[in-house]
Amino acid sequence: MSRIGIMGGTFDPVHVGHLIAAEAAREGCGLDEVWFIPTYNPPLKDNQPGVSSECRLQMVQEAIGGNPAFKVLDIELKRGGMSYSIDTVLELKKRYPDFSFSYIIGSDRINDLPKWHRIEELAELITFIGLEREGTAAKLEQLPEYLRRRVTMAAMLPIGISSTDIRSRVHSGRSIAYLVPDTVHQFVKRRGLYES
Repeated sequence: MSRIGIMGGTFDPVHVGHLIAAEAAREGCGLDEVWFIPTYNPPLKDNQPGVSSECRLQMVQEAIGGNPAFKVLDIELKRGGMSYSIDTVLELKKRYPDFSFSYIIGSDRINDLPKWHRIEELAELITFIGLEREGTAAKLEQLPEYLRRRVTMAAMLPIGISSTDIRSRVHSGRSIAYLVPDTVHQFVKRRGLYES
């Protein structure tokens, strides 16, 4: 049975922190592959993605192109509407019934798990791989028992990079070199993304 990690997010833009997190989860939890799934409309975020779905999808493709263990799926972008994880997992389970899936999430999202849409049903279908995010400690002891036993923590280097900061840097004319893969940097420059 193939073990697949799911990296969901707006990826607006994708950055090296996302890639390091994906590789840390893959290596630390013995995953066969990590599938990046850009969200169309994220339920627990106040702001909507700044650039088009197509641009965000292309940036992920650019970022992961050299890693055979990484791939990108556009199922949430094609589905449109609110991107609920339960809908994605049900679709993945239908398409790949013999695969085992784990959501890769930062410590901030671990603490939010009880707020996820239909979380009890989701927790019966998949597990979660938690990565400590700088500035936000995972509070596993505060989770309900049915969630606590479905979370495995994986070690990751602390990386203080965020898509919000990258957008701000571009907007103010500062460099994002080395914060994003060079292919993504060139894509952002070529398209003039986040400048206004």
